[in-house]
Amino acid sequence: MNPLLLDIPLQLETERLILRAPLQTGDGEIVHQAIKDSFDELKAWLSLFQEIPTVEETEILLRNAHIHFLKREGFRFLMFDKDGGKDFIGTASLHRIDWDIPKCEMGYWIHTKHGGHGYMTEAVKELVNFGLNHLAFMRIEIRCESRNVKSRSIPEKLGFTFEGTLRNDDLSADGSMLTDTCIYSKTNEPA
Repeated sequence: MNPLLLDIPLQLETERLILRAPLQTGDGEIVHQAIKDSFDELKAWLSLFQEIPTVEETEILLRNAHIHFLKREGFRFLMFDKDGGKDFIGTASLHRIDWDIPKCEMGYWIHTKHGGHGYMTEAVKELVNFGLNHLAFMRIEIRCESRNVKSRSIPEKLGFTFEGTLRNDDLSADGSMLTDTCIYSKTNEPA
């Protein structure tokens, strides 16, 4: 089946979170503020955030994410507190999709003020369920720098298989040194 024909919900829910596609006017401003508030932590791990983007750049990033969503090339969800639905928590996405297998990679970041409360683990668990059961992915992979203990703890808590470490695989977020990449996966068994 052509992935464009797949019915993909624009919103998912967990016990405490609403995960929705980035399609509302003003999302850029909300996400931009979270990037500013969390900049030191994001800068350490994400090359995308070596400088604070403008509100306009953030809005463009989210609109492009929505285009990828519609084209079934990636599924980025913005996470909000279910109690009131206004407090932005972070983002989680299924990206680098290969529909021939089918498989994908997962990425995420959290607003620093919401770290340590299990929100990201809850969101990733929901996206894994969505990917494996609704989209019938055969493999979901999480890659993270070996020194990023917080990011690594999520697949470890959720029972992902640790497949190994790729040594000298990438550059640090700031491009100053070589880093190692840890690979985790969850798989579906073929029918």
